[in-house]
Amino acid sequence: MNKIILATTLSIALVALGGCTNKSVVRYGDATAVETTNISFGSTDLQKVAGQMTDSLLLSPVVGTLTANSRPILFVESIKNKTSEHIDTESITDSISTKLLRSGKFRFVDMGRVAAVREQLEFQQSSGLVDTSKAVAFGQQVGAQYMLYGNLASIVKSNKDQSDVYYKFTLRLMDLKSGLIEWADETEIRKTKEKEFVSW
Repeated sequence: MNKIILATTLSIALVALGGCTNKSVVRYGDATAVETTNISFGSTDLQKVAGQMTDSLLLSPVVGTLTANSRPILFVESIKNKTSEHIDTESITDSISTKLLRSGKFRFVDMGRVAAVREQLEFQQSSGLVDTSKAVAFGQQVGAQYMLYGNLASIVKSNKDQSDVYYKFTLRLMDLKSGLIEWADETEIRKTKEKEFVSW
């Protein structure tokens, strides 16, 4: 009889525990909402620096002159990460490139795909599988006239009660023929995290 009561009690306890298990729920959020999960560089910061710097470049009188009668060919170098964090600077580079391309003021060359292009051209020329009269010839690629490049740097300070991080994002536009810097700008972000003391 005691064994039956014990078995019944264990079964009830297991059912009760099963009803209290943690359940993960996935929800979609607003991709443009301010992210305050932690003090590290996040999606809000990425959108802010890419948006501000692209707007600054496109509204610059110098760029207005460069793009008045033509669409210059631009090469966007990957943004250099000079912070102590692991930051996906390729996403910043991609956001800037996409915004500039959408503006219709520039055309682009993608230096990251040069090896793949060369491989495709070699295939067309020498594989015997492509009609050589329709194959794209070597030496017809167009080179960039301008290069856009930049850095993301940070200074981090903290003590037992507070952490402070300062980010500075710098971007420059260089004329590849003359080597002259035609435009430059920077934007800054400061984030602070303080310990909250809860009184009972």
